[in-house]
Amino acid sequence: MSDIRVLLVDDQELFRAGIARILAAQDGIVVIGEAADGAQAVGLVDDLAPDVVLMDIRMPVLDGVEATRQIFAPARVAAREHPVRVVVLTTFNLDDRAATAIRYGASGFLLKDATPSMLREAIHTVYAGNAVLAPADLNSLLEGQFRARKALPAGFHTLTEREREVLDAVARGLSNAEIARAMYASESTVKTHLGAVLRKLELRDRVQVAVFAHEHGLTE
Repeated sequence: MSDIRVLLVDDQELFRAGIARILAAQDGIVVIGEAADGAQAVGLVDDLAPDVVLMDIRMPVLDGVEATRQIFAPARVAAREHPVRVVVLTTFNLDDRAATAIRYGASGFLLKDATPSMLREAIHTVYAGNAVLAPADLNSLLEGQFRARKALPAGFHTLTEREREVLDAVARGLSNAEIARAMYASESTVKTHLGAVLRKLELRDRVQVAVFAHEHGLTE
């Protein structure tokens, strides 16, 4: 398995240096670049194609929220050979800006005082396509973010009954194993259904399934 390629984004050079040293001691993770603001981050994502971006929220020139939005702009996503995951770094738990970044495509957030083991686990978790926060916290962040419900896209109406069940379960934070038990199915069957949901709705991962469900009022 190849190393997970990480881009560090923070306006504080000392903080970046500390994180870089922590990650240098982790097997399977390599820091491929650093950026001091969101504008630099967007350019380096295009140039270096990292697997994971650790993105500070509050920065000069371009903050982490807008940088995340630009990183996940449809044209940029379509041009990539492999996906990029963003983990937002914040000082505050359940930060509204972190919630907005998740809406734009981030896979979760991590507090800046996280331990080295938490940081390592977060990188591996988002690399695998999962969220870096508990399902309850994710739903708390997303509640109230969508005041106007969007109309359901055509792809939603092509989902089978079982695929809709999987969508609902993923949006509620259930794991594949938990969904498999509830559906009396195998985990491989759940993965197949989830893959179909992602493909038909043009979503990237489980986090975006939760965002989709909140955005379209499916959690009410």
